[in-house]
Amino acid sequence: MKFMKLGTRPDTFFTEEATRSVISDITSDLVIRINNINFLLHQLQFSLLPKCGLLQRLCTDSEDSNTVTIELHDIPGGEDAFELCAKYCYGITINLSAHNFVSAFCAAKFLRMTEAVEKGNFVLKLESFFNSCILEGWKDSIVTLQTTVKLTEWSENLGIVRRCIDSIVEKILTPPAKVTWSYTYTRKGFNKQQQSVPKDWWTEDISDLDIDLFRCIIIAIKSTYMLPPQLIGEALHVYACRWLPDATKITPPESSVSQTDDVAENHRKIIEIIVTMIPADKGSVSVGFLLRLLSIASHLGASAMIKTELIRRSSLQLEEATVSDLLFPTHSSSNQHYYDIDLVAAVLDSFLLLWRRTSPAPIENSQSMRSIRKIGKLIDTYLQVVARDINLPVSKVLAVAEALPDIARKDHDDLYKGINIYLKEHPELSKADKKRLCRPLDCQKLSPEVRTHAVKNERLPLRTVVQVLFFEQDKGSRANDQRMSAQEQLLSRGKQIPLVRDELSKLQLEQHEQTTPLEGIGKTPAPSESSSRNHQKMKRTDKKIALESEKKVVREEIEEVETKDGGSSGSKINAKKMMKNRSGSDHSRDKSRDR
Repeated sequence: MKFMKLGTRPDTFFTEEATRSVISDITSDLVIRINNINFLLHQLQFSLLPKCGLLQRLCTDSEDSNTVTIELHDIPGGEDAFELCAKYCYGITINLSAHNFVSAFCAAKFLRMTEAVEKGNFVLKLESFFNSCILEGWKDSIVTLQTTVKLTEWSENLGIVRRCIDSIVEKILTPPAKVTWSYTYTRKGFNKQQQSVPKDWWTEDISDLDIDLFRCIIIAIKSTYMLPPQLIGEALHVYACRWLPDATKITPPESSVSQTDDVAENHRKIIEIIVTMIPADKGSVSVGFLLRLLSIASHLGASAMIKTELIRRSSLQLEEATVSDLLFPTHSSSNQHYYDIDLVAAVLDSFLLLWRRTSPAPIENSQSMRSIRKIGKLIDTYLQVVARDINLPVSKVLAVAEALPDIARKDHDDLYKGINIYLKEHPELSKADKKRLCRPLDCQKLSPEVRTHAVKNERLPLRTVVQVLFFEQDKGSRANDQRMSAQEQLLSRGKQIPLVRDELSKLQLEQHEQTTPLEGIGKTPAPSESSSRNHQKMKRTDKKIALESEKKVVREEIEEVETKDGGSSGSKINAKKMMKNRSGSDHSRDKSRDR
């Protein structure tokens, strides 16, 4: 940072309450009022009037010949800027830099401290410092430009803003190999002493600017067409990280309410300007950055136009996304679940709308098919993560899972894993919700390993297990002995539904007891050959009743599968084989036990 030192006298200004005075043997004859501060100064003794054209005119118009009082409430920079000009007139040492140049220059122009009033006046010295030092420096230009925010109108009229922007843009367009000035670059792992100047060396320094000034810089750079869109996108990314809230952290509702309206409004302004400046070129910014902006825009209540544009841009690059890019928290106080799955669903819907327009009939191994398959894999993996959210309702999962077309999934193994995780994390799920959750699952698209797991999975509804076995037999993928084994597994799985089985068994036993009062025979010792035969007969009768009730449960499940399958003849034959095999195997075992 460069400085300019003017004057040689020590500082003799002092403050007493709201009055600034100069230590002097001469009585003050000039009072300058600025806001709530009074400056007690001298008209001629210390060259104040000779250097200030405005004060000369105002003192001449004053009727009081002894002490003149002048009000300068509208002086740019206020009392601090005026004090710098006054000290210059008194010859007191002042230090000028990029931090106070704008206020001093605007105040000097206001007081008409020009060459027309006196040779070598303050304005001339300030202009020289501006041209030779500030505009030649990188950080000096940025700091000076930022200070113009407080005096926007004056700075624009005097050309300070335009000249600073031109200087900054000129340096940004300089080839990195010719960059010799100091810059800020805090990327992890970068070493200035060992590495060459990176292409985005300028992005961090200009991120300190106000959003309106930053926009002017970016627009000026884009108008030259000399930098690639990715560099401009990186500058937008750095600025957003510098000023916008972190989208990956949940903001509790109470802290959101306490946030001031001014801060929220400023954030909305920043995000809307950033979105409008994103280059139209695909890939100029990452899909992860677009999704984070979408999450922040939703949290801040940005306009519908901005959110729609972010959804559209995100959907165009959704293939590049990872699961972590989709994992941003919900910020709505009405939602109890952690992840904002609604925004993911909106981006997915936008992607599918465009995909259906461009790929009405995708062919295997075509680009459109590879694209939709990649999205299907991404969404199923995403569901496996969000399924662990204990407050996530079934309807949200289904909205995303069922949005994908059938061809998006080559197999349903990943979808099955997501459903299984959800069932594990939600043990209190009702039977109806379990069936709804398994609705998008196509058992014909499960691998043999997953089908084996599904048959033994106690969390799945019985109907889904029946479907897995039913479609296995419908394909003829197993031999007869394997089919019998599968049916035995199904019946053993059916025993895990105690309410259905017990009620049916009790009903059959009660009917049998009313028609055949043989209670107690099974427990009475057989004293003769006749009573032994009666005992064996009663055991076979009890087993037959239990078998009939189990067969009824299985029959009901098979009938549901047949109905869903369209009642094809092949399905019905397989269903009958399942029942016949089960009945035959149980009957054979009973006969062998009797013998």
